[in-house]
Amino acid sequence: MPDITISLDEGLLRAGREYAERNHMALDELIRRLLADKVANRSAEWLEECFELADRLTVSSERKPWTRDELHERSGAC
Repeated sequence: MPDITISLDEGLLRAGREYAERNHMALDELIRRLLADKVANRSAEWLEECFELADRLTVSSERKPWTRDELHERSGAC
């Protein structure tokens, strides 16, 4: 695993070490977990935004099922 260097305020560093110790983990493990959670949450938020946008769209197929050929048809507009 690659190493990184970060700068932290003394108080934040102290609090982070204390939190990690209380939770029986090393500070680098705490930081790794927090970063992984933040990145995973952003991915989930992005996906939720996509679904919300799709729900708001006013496009309709007029309840007519599309054929495979129609789904793959290119209109040339793009």
